[in-house]
Amino acid sequence: MLNGLSIRDIVLIEALDLDFAGGLGVLTGETGAGKSILLDSLGLALGVRADSGLVRTGSDRAQVTASFDTPKAGSPLALLLDENDIEQGIGEPLIIRRSVKADGGSKAFVNDQPCSAALLREIGAHLVEIHGQHDDRGLLNPKGHKALLDAFGRCDADETAAAYAAWQDARQALEAAREGIENAARDREYLEHALEELQKFAPQEGEEEELAKARSDMQKGERIADDLTAVLGAFDGSNNGIALLRSAARRLDRMAAEHPLLAEALTALDRAVIEASEAEDKLNAARDALTFDPQRLDTVEERLFELRALARKHNVAPDRLHALRGEISAKLAAIEEGDAGLARLEAAVKETEAAYRNAAAELSSARKAAAAKLDTRVKAELAPLKLDAAKFQTLVEALPEERWGADGIDRVEYMIATNPGAPFAPLTKIASGGELSRFILALKVALAEEGGGETIIFDEIDRGVGGAVASAIGERLARLAGNGKQLLAVTHSPQVAAKGENHYFIAKSNEGTVTRTDVTLLDGDGRRQEIARMLSGTKVTDEARAQAERLLEAV
Repeated sequence: MLNGLSIRDIVLIEALDLDFAGGLGVLTGETGAGKSILLDSLGLALGVRADSGLVRTGSDRAQVTASFDTPKAGSPLALLLDENDIEQGIGEPLIIRRSVKADGGSKAFVNDQPCSAALLREIGAHLVEIHGQHDDRGLLNPKGHKALLDAFGRCDADETAAAYAAWQDARQALEAAREGIENAARDREYLEHALEELQKFAPQEGEEEELAKARSDMQKGERIADDLTAVLGAFDGSNNGIALLRSAARRLDRMAAEHPLLAEALTALDRAVIEASEAEDKLNAARDALTFDPQRLDTVEERLFELRALARKHNVAPDRLHALRGEISAKLAAIEEGDAGLARLEAAVKETEAAYRNAAAELSSARKAAAAKLDTRVKAELAPLKLDAAKFQTLVEALPEERWGADGIDRVEYMIATNPGAPFAPLTKIASGGELSRFILALKVALAEEGGGETIIFDEIDRGVGGAVASAIGERLARLAGNGKQLLAVTHSPQVAAKGENHYFIAKSNEGTVTRTDVTLLDGDGRRQEIARMLSGTKVTDEARAQAERLLEAV
C-alpha cells in the first residue's frame, strides 16, 4: 500500500508531502489544477521514462519519494528485491526515490540502494496498478490473463507443471540415449580396437607412479652402488663394528656396578648397539630397494613409456586408463543392449506424455468452467456501468502442441464486443477510453482480490458519464476497496467523490508570476463544500450543498 508521496520541484509543485490511507481515496479539483502532475510524479517513482520537462522552472532537478508497506515475506516482490540484493528491514517501509535533472538524466534508489529504471519498473508493477485513458498494462496485458483466471477459478496448475517437467525429462533422456548410441555405433570399430588394446595392456590404477618410482630407485642405485657396498662392508665379518660393540658391552656389564659412570657408559653403549643394528637393517633394505638390475630396469622403462604413450593416444592421464577401459566396455555394452534401453525410455516418454495430457486436459476444463463463471460475473457489472450493449468473453483456446508448456495447453485472453452482432476482439482494440476504464472496473470487481498491485489508481474512470452510471462506478470502487485494496480515483463526478473514505482536494494558486499546485486532505465540511462545487460549478448554491449532504449520507 502507498503510504506517502513526497514531491519536490515537479512542474507546478514546489514542495508537497502527502500521506495516504487504505480504502478508497478520491482526488478532485478544477480542470488544470494539477491532478495529472500527481500521477506523473508517482509514475516517475514507479519507473516511467524520466522527462526533464517535469522539472519546475528555475530548479536544476526534480525528485519524488514514495513510501510503501513492507513487502510480505515470500511474496513475489520480496523475492524480486532479494534476487537483486536490495535489503529490506523487517517492519521497515519500502522507500523509492527518483530524481531527474533539468539537463537530462535520472537516478533511482530503492531503500537507498541504486536501482536501474528497468528494475524500478518491475518493482513498480508489483506495487501499483494505474488504469487511465491510455493504459496498456495490468488487465490489458494478455500475458497475465491466464494466471488471473487460474487464481479466480482456483485452478491448480501445479500437477500440470510437475507432469510437464517429468515429460520433458523423459524426452531429454531418450534423446541423449539415442545420440549416445548413434555416436557409439559410428565409433564401434574404434571402440572394439581400443578395448582390445587396453585389455591386452591391462593398465592398473596408480601404476605410473609405481613404475616411475621403481625406475628412479634403480637409477639411484646404479649411481651409489660402490659407496653403499663400502658402507655395508663395515657390518660384515666376525670383527665388524657391531660385534666389537657387543663384546665391549658384555665386559662392561661385569664391572658396571663398581662405579656410577661405568653404569652410565653401559647404558650409552647399549643404545649404540641398538642404533647400529637399526642402521644395518635400513642399509640392507636400501640395498634391496636400490639394487640395480639392468634387465629389470629395461623392463620397467619399457612398461612406463608404453603406458604414457597409450595415455597420450587416448588423451587421458595415465591413471585414467584403467577407468577408460571400463567406460569403453560400457559403451559397447550399451550398443548391444541399445534397442532394449531405448524401448524402456520410449515407454517412459509415452507414459509421462499421457500423464501430462490428462493433467492439462483437466486444467483446461477447470479453466473453461472458471471462464464461464467469470463471464457471468462481468456481465452482471456491465449494465450498471452503461455498457449493457457490450459483451465480455474469456477466451480459452487450445494452443498448438509446440507451444504447450508447464502452465498447460491453453491460451487465455479477455475479449469484448461493444455492439450487438460485432465480433469479439481484445480490449485495447475495440473499447474507447471511457469504455476501457469501465470494462477494467467491471473486471476488477469480478476478479475481486486476484492479481495486481496492492494499490490501484483509476484516472478519470467516470469521464463522460454521470447520474446513475457515476453512482454505479462509485459503488464498485468502494466495493473493490473493501477487499483489502487501496484505491485512488481521480474523478470529476460528485457521486464518485462522495464514496471516498479520504478526499484530497487539488488546487492551483498564483503568487505574482509563480503558479503553484497544492493538495489538501478535506475534513467533513470541506468535503461537503467540494462536492457541492462539483455539483453546481463556479457558484456553490444552498441546493448544491443540500444535494452534497444527501450524497454523503447515502454512503
